[in-house]
Amino acid sequence: MTTTDHELRERIERVETAESGDTDLLTLAVPPDRSLGAVREEIEEDHAEAEYLDADHASHADRDALERARRVLLEYDALPENGLVVYAGDVGGETVSHVFDDLPHPVAEWTYGFDNEFDADPLDGATMPESTDGLVVVERGAAVLGRLVGDDLTVEERLESQVMGKTRAGGQSAARFERERERQKEAFFGEVADEAKRAFLGDDPVDRLLVGGTTVTADAFLEGDYLDYRLEERIEGGTFPVEYASEQGLRQLVDRAEEELLDPEQRAARDAVDEFYTALKEDGETVVYGRDVTEEALEFGAVETMLLADSMSVEDVTELEEAAAEEGGETVVVSTDFEGGQRFAEAFGGVGALLRFPIE
Repeated sequence: MTTTDHELRERIERVETAESGDTDLLTLAVPPDRSLGAVREEIEEDHAEAEYLDADHASHADRDALERARRVLLEYDALPENGLVVYAGDVGGETVSHVFDDLPHPVAEWTYGFDNEFDADPLDGATMPESTDGLVVVERGAAVLGRLVGDDLTVEERLESQVMGKTRAGGQSAARFERERERQKEAFFGEVADEAKRAFLGDDPVDRLLVGGTTVTADAFLEGDYLDYRLEERIEGGTFPVEYASEQGLRQLVDRAEEELLDPEQRAARDAVDEFYTALKEDGETVVYGRDVTEEALEFGAVETMLLADSMSVEDVTELEEAAAEEGGETVVVSTDFEGGQRFAEAFGGVGALLRFPIE
């Protein structure tokens, strides 16, 4: 996770937690297809009216919030690609504003109004993972389908196979037995494919598909042209060896396919955490943790890579990142959404560093 991602999360949290004793917090959400000129005109008219009203506390706060929004709108020649969301108002006796002009998804609907809280609905999905993964584990006796969004794994469907075992009943010819067994296998694979189509191409389609299972069975499933072509186009990494057609197997699939699931920044962060734990276990001389000791290592110019948990404030992350950069070190912001990152935050205070050389 980059510092920018961490900052976005904290900005959204400030919006979600802001409140006022009066209905003087302004939310302005502008979809990309709305006229910027018309929005400006409406804000200008309401601002002029607020100035005209009696100068009680409420009208003062409304006027100041509208003035903030008015100034923000004047900074744009055209609406950003995905629209614009502006929050402004009196929070704790201070007029604040928050502007979101680089959202990953278009603003869905026009929102303009005052309340004692900001309306954070237009920001839904701003920090959600960009991809959703469909998971299929298939083996001869059973199959399981799951969905992965970030670190949230849910089981979609469990299927039991009626495919006969390899031992045939007495009196049955080997050829006839194998034909029946193959027919049952194909029927089962077709059932799995139908469930995958239903689960992964409906109202909430997946972006990628990961397939695992016993190697021979999973390969046969993919090579047999059972899946809908739209799912075939989303397959990542071929098949992965998984031992169980169960929720445990889905989690094993995620672990085995980690290289396919993580983007370069996520992979770098997890590699840094692994290296941190390895150095701590092996000698402890080329690693430090805790803010005071890490800042001391920065003063010596000994920090090669600094690790900071995303549970820290943006201000603290920025301060330490700048200090590391001045000494030629790099900074990795570690997500607490996985076990190693959470342990780093809880056990080591969310601050640590890999060193170029030991310090006394």
